[in-house]
Amino acid sequence: MKKIFSPKWISSIQPRKQRKYRYNAPLHVRQKFVSAHLSKELRKEYSKRSIGVRKDDEVAVLVGEHKGKKGKVTRVDLNKGKIYIENLKVRKVSGREVQAPVDPSNVVITKLALDDKERKKILEKTKSKTERKEEKK
Repeated sequence: MKKIFSPKWISSIQPRKQRKYRYNAPLHVRQKFVSAHLSKELRKEYSKRSIGVRKDDEVAVLVGEHKGKKGKVTRVDLNKGKIYIENLKVRKVSGREVQAPVDPSNVVITKLALDDKERKKILEKTKSKTERKEEKK
């Protein structure tokens, strides 16, 4: 099989091709892999179900070893497809503590970092769309 990335791989039901799609995906495609659901309040406010996780977003872990913990995202690793949250530490065999990688699908965003102009624009666009729909009704 070819190793050059192709968007056609996503349509396959074979796990090996789905894995290949994820492993060989370029960074602009991997950005979509690190998205998470919004909390109910944010979902109502922005009329959007999920959004890409960014540094300084506040998240709550829903699944896994760190279930129930909350914190601020300190790093997003596109190569591994993981996020790192402050105060979530794992002790290594050497005794050193490092931040624990968390899959973005296991968290919910509770507070958005709105310092990015592009992100604000995206959220305002969806907000205005829903307002127009409500006016038509």
